[in-house]
Amino acid sequence: MFSFRKLSPSYLIVRFYKTNSVRVRFAPSPTGYLHLGGLRTALYNYLYAKSKNGKFILRIEDTDQTRLVHGAAQQLKDDLMWAGIEIDEGPNIGGSVGPYIQSDRLQIYKEQIKTLLDNETAYPCFCTEKRLDLLRRQAVKNQEVPKYDNKCRHLSKEQISEKWKEGAQPCIRFKLSSDITCFEDLIYGKISYNVSQQEGDPVIMKADGYPTYHFANIVDDHFMEISHVLRGVEWQISTTKHLLLYRAFGWNPPKFGHLPLLLNSDGTKFSKRQNDIKISHYRDSGIFPLALLNFVLDAGGGFQKDLEQNVKPRFYTIDDLSSQFNLAQLKTHSGRLMPEKLLEFNQLELRRLLQNKSGESDLIKSVQNMLQRHFDNSTNDASLQMDEEHIRSVLHWCADRIKKLSDLVSHDLSFVWTMPKYYNLKKNELIFLDDLTVLLENQNEFSKNDLSKFLRSFAEQRNVKFNELMMALRSVLSGLKQGPGVAEMMEILGKDTTIHRLKMCLNNSSR
Repeated sequence: MFSFRKLSPSYLIVRFYKTNSVRVRFAPSPTGYLHLGGLRTALYNYLYAKSKNGKFILRIEDTDQTRLVHGAAQQLKDDLMWAGIEIDEGPNIGGSVGPYIQSDRLQIYKEQIKTLLDNETAYPCFCTEKRLDLLRRQAVKNQEVPKYDNKCRHLSKEQISEKWKEGAQPCIRFKLSSDITCFEDLIYGKISYNVSQQEGDPVIMKADGYPTYHFANIVDDHFMEISHVLRGVEWQISTTKHLLLYRAFGWNPPKFGHLPLLLNSDGTKFSKRQNDIKISHYRDSGIFPLALLNFVLDAGGGFQKDLEQNVKPRFYTIDDLSSQFNLAQLKTHSGRLMPEKLLEFNQLELRRLLQNKSGESDLIKSVQNMLQRHFDNSTNDASLQMDEEHIRSVLHWCADRIKKLSDLVSHDLSFVWTMPKYYNLKKNELIFLDDLTVLLENQNEFSKNDLSKFLRSFAEQRNVKFNELMMALRSVLSGLKQGPGVAEMMEILGKDTTIHRLKMCLNNSSR
């Protein structure tokens, strides 16, 4: 049997008093990792709060204990932090209306269950799983909507008391109204729905003392003083059920807005089996946080778009996003995510970061960490170039060549960090490369233009075909058959590295 305690003064204050300030929440379940849909929901809530000088609250909804994934809650917080979404109240941060983890709020739910039992808008249900399964099977057989038949709603107090005495452990169900419930969706407008036509009285507390999602959700939103609920459109039908619960408590509900679906580029829904919708996937592949935020917002709206067609994507900073965010600009149709746009946004962010010292410094550190991971077996190789000045030069050189940081360690660009392992040179090529190396040591100017003139002059003086010289140098310096101009390669590698690679090739080939 459930145990109850009296409501504390702080909860009584919240019960009868609603603040006028904007308070929104992101309430994920730690049953998996944050994906693009969840990030978009968190971001819209965060931007709305920021645009109204409100508060953004993180709440962990872990009442489904059977599906919890170890480490998922911490990963959710880490992903939000990486994305630049700042939490005002939440686990490990605190606030005046905690705890912010549902499994720590069980006593609160039990107290509120008692309120509904006392006003007879809820009742204990003693039906067994076997009976419920038979109801489902019979409904399917009769081609009817499977739903609970509300049998225990009609038990007398004496019957209920007898069941308690027998030691039965019931769940608690909420009495659904048969009326049509209406509400004004902040995005979709007026919504009307009769939830009782699609389901029987729902379970709001399980026999193990844990609340179901719908019950805990509205209790937490009330006591956490949530003013606006922005969530996915898949929860729109559930809103009418939530409003009935608010009515049963005599509470004023928050305002609701439902966000349209995000879809793959081919129009299909996201699947949890898709690794490429996890935030960790984008983070690990060199996508910048702000690029990812612009990407998900581009598909869903909320901002004034450029009127000119076929323009490049406009890039917003967090301050831009919060100051220009407008719920009225949100789309009501599903948004398709186009992967090529993400890469455009990412390149725009790379260029933006390179324009200031702080951004440039952060990029250099990120590249150093990436190089250490990628070239793990070569970290003791003296030929591996990871110094800050070289990385800075490469980043500015590559700003128009790459779309994400991981491109820097692709096959075509690995040469800027480490020597190629194999060469394919003829004997006569080795001879003129030996001569070239000696002359390069005395070459003071090492810019692309000066090197181009020097190499053409060398080819003419040695009677070497210019294309053959370029192919040989390209092979020694990069191991590639195609790529940037050879003089450009030499400039970005620098004089010392260029000569070192030529000498290493000549030494290895002479053995």
